[in-house]
Amino acid sequence: MILMKIGFVGTGVMGGAIIKNLMAAGHSLTVFNRTKQKADKLITAGAVWAPTPKAVAAQSDIVFTMVGFPKDVEQVYFSKEGLFAGLHKGATAIDMTTSRPSLATKIAAAGKQHGFNILDAPVSGGDIGAQNATLTIMVGGDEECYRQMIPLFKTIGKTANYFGLAGAGQHAKMANQIMIAGTMTGLTEMLLYTRQAGLDEQKILETLSSGGADNWSMDNYVPRILRDDYTPGFFARHFLKDLRIALEEAAKMGLDLRATNEAKRLYEIMVDIKGLGNQGTQGLINIY
Repeated sequence: MILMKIGFVGTGVMGGAIIKNLMAAGHSLTVFNRTKQKADKLITAGAVWAPTPKAVAAQSDIVFTMVGFPKDVEQVYFSKEGLFAGLHKGATAIDMTTSRPSLATKIAAAGKQHGFNILDAPVSGGDIGAQNATLTIMVGGDEECYRQMIPLFKTIGKTANYFGLAGAGQHAKMANQIMIAGTMTGLTEMLLYTRQAGLDEQKILETLSSGGADNWSMDNYVPRILRDDYTPGFFARHFLKDLRIALEEAAKMGLDLRATNEAKRLYEIMVDIKGLGNQGTQGLINIY
């Protein structure tokens, strides 16, 4: 693999783990995060700090972004100190944030105007997938650019699929989050039922994991719940943001996604009413 000068904006739970895998593969990393302290361990490990996204872009041929909300994405790309102010012609920017398809389209159009290559490439797999380089990556944008990035995607993920023009990766991620919404409510209520019936929770987990009820969320989050571990593999507040986007997009298509809307309502109780948005998505059980 050709070693590259890579920039990364967003060194949180997911971003930090992805950066470590890119560095382990031999790439040089320049990083930025709004809170510099969250990047300190990466800097100690060899990453170079840059004071702004613009400065990251100026030192990189490829820049990944992975921030919290669409408004953060817009600022990272379009502000005076944003990526578009620092990227050089022919550079590539890849947004891995789960964001609005319309924003991905806007970023791609602006990038094309200035000679930049843009991909939207949100991921699934949580903190474990990021740490183990087993993420699933859903890509929209120019297909040739996607093909050129496949070696990097293989460094950080297990699967990368191309879905079409800009925004298509975000639509694919919405489909993923709709499915996750059902598994999170299902595993939560399964545990509540198990407890009320007086069954052995660990034995139930082992049994369901070997049958038709098996799913990724149950396998990865129920063990955490049984340990009273609500640290975020994926923040509940970010998942609520995703569900809101998914339902906005569904409404544009004339779809009434009733189960997803109920999941959104439950996560609104968790995040907006109970103030538990910094817990992982498995913390949904704490509202019952």
